[in-house]
Amino acid sequence: MPLPPPGPDSLVLVTGASSGIGAETARALAARGYPTLLVARREDALTDLAAELGRRTGLTSEVHAADLADDEARAGVRDLLHRDDRIVGLVNAAGFGVTGRVVDSDPEALDGLIRVNVLALHDLSVAAVDAFVRRSRSTGRPGAILNVSSITAFQPLPGVASYAASKAFVQSFSEAVHTELAGTGVTLTTLSPGLTRTGFADAAETDAFDRAPGFTVGEAADVAEAGVAAMAAGHRSVVPGLVNQLSAFSGRLTPRSVLLPVVHQAMDWFGGRG
Repeated sequence: MPLPPPGPDSLVLVTGASSGIGAETARALAARGYPTLLVARREDALTDLAAELGRRTGLTSEVHAADLADDEARAGVRDLLHRDDRIVGLVNAAGFGVTGRVVDSDPEALDGLIRVNVLALHDLSVAAVDAFVRRSRSTGRPGAILNVSSITAFQPLPGVASYAASKAFVQSFSEAVHTELAGTGVTLTTLSPGLTRTGFADAAETDAFDRAPGFTVGEAADVAEAGVAAMAAGHRSVVPGLVNQLSAFSGRLTPRSVLLPVVHQAMDWFGGRG
C-alpha cells in the first residue's frame, strides 16, 4: 500500500486545507487515522479545522500558515517535506480560478493563479518525490502524493482559459510522474473532479454552480473520499462521477474545431453572459 499504515509518525501534509476539497480531504484522512499537517493562508481557519479534527478523532493536527504564491513561504513548506521524516503523504489541493475573458482579466490575478495552481504544485510535488523516494530507498517506507486537478484539464475552456490550462498542466505532469515512479514505493495520484460545492465559485465570482443542473454538481466530501481512496490504493488517476467521466472522455476525443465553439457558448451561459 502506497500510504503506510496510519499512526503518529504517518503525517500527511495537505495544502488548501482551510476550505473546500482540501479541508474535506483532511477530514477523510483523519477518519482513517492519519494525523495531518494543514497548510493554507488563513491560520484561523486552519486552527478551527485542527480543533475539529482533534474533537472527532483524538488526533493532533499541526498548522502551518503559508501563502503558496509567495516564493519564501513556498520554500518553507518545501523544506518541511525534506526535513520532517514523519511526512508520508502530500495532498496538493490549493488552487483557485479566475473567470472571464483574458482581455478583461486582472493580470495580477492570473499571475497568482499560475503561481498557486502550477508553480506551487510542481514545486511541492518535486520536493515530495525527492524526499519520499529517498526515504523509501533507505527504509522501505512508501509514500503517496495526491494532486487535485479538474475535468477542465481535458479541453481548452474559453472563459476560464488560464484555469483550465493550469489544470491541464497538473493532469499531464502528474500522470507522467506516476509512471516514472513505478517500482520506487512512491505513487502520485491525480484527482479530477467536476463542478463541486466549495468556496471556489465565490472566489471566482461565478454563479455557474447555481445555474448548472443539480446532478452535475458534486459534494466536496464525496470528491475528497474518492481522492483519498485512490491515493491509498496508489492509482494513477480518478474522476469521480459518471457525468464527469463522460465529460473528460469527450473532451479528449472531440475535435477542437467542433468542441471549442460549443464550450465557448456553454461557458458564456454558465457565466451569465449568454
